[in-house]
Amino acid sequence: MTITAPHEVFLQAFHAEHPAVTAEAFAGGRAPDGRSSYELLCDRVTGATRVLDLGCGDGLLLELLARTPGRELAGVDLSSHSLAPARSRPALSEATLEQGRAQELPFPDGGFDACVSHMALMLMSEIEQVAAEVARVLSPGGVLACVVGGGAVGGEAYERFLTLLRHTVEEAPAAQRIPALGDRRTRSREGLDEVLGPAGFAPVDWDSVPIDLSGPVEQVWAAVSGLYDLGPLDRATVEGLRQAFFAEVKDMTTSDGRVPCAFTIRLATTRLA
Repeated sequence: MTITAPHEVFLQAFHAEHPAVTAEAFAGGRAPDGRSSYELLCDRVTGATRVLDLGCGDGLLLELLARTPGRELAGVDLSSHSLAPARSRPALSEATLEQGRAQELPFPDGGFDACVSHMALMLMSEIEQVAAEVARVLSPGGVLACVVGGGAVGGEAYERFLTLLRHTVEEAPAAQRIPALGDRRTRSREGLDEVLGPAGFAPVDWDSVPIDLSGPVEQVWAAVSGLYDLGPLDRATVEGLRQAFFAEVKDMTTSDGRVPCAFTIRLATTRLA
């Protein structure tokens, strides 16, 4: 597989250094019912026996899906470095894990009942081709269920972090800025319908869920600092951002040392008509 697109080169390099960054950032977050965004996504494909994880990363979502006996699981990811920990998970010893692009899925037509994607669809270019490929590998009536980002919850630490990050990136040299990632249409219901409808998918069911990442300031920093935007920044700039963040959230830290931090995810689900 030859990668030449700047954003894919960047993603490969980033995940070579941070192979499990998405799971490290989001696995500890909890919805109001106490479950993680990964667990919420699993619920969207209950009953599916052949499931593909698009952008599977280190395999956390696939491991959760493997708790249902008898499932045939597969995952594809751009990064060989992220796939390495996925392949080391005992629960995925029978899963098919492939390095590849979502625009050219290495799987046969109609091979899956469901396709899931956690915080990955929104990073992909040529999104119409991705939609066509997912439709190709799904059987009729197959489910596509995705988690995409929905932004900060007002008045909490993540919102303040994003403000600090935006100012930091604006002041950084052009060489320390990330390339454009993904297609903005994947971040809205209307946009996803525009992308997925021509590929044969029904209108998207769309739910917004707040995810709580609150905790000690070091824990919150570890979660929010996993954003791609920090990847190209030099160490001194990242350290300056860290110190600014610690100072910024000091006034909202509770008496027991917790920093309130939350963001919103969008759960999008559709079926192949």
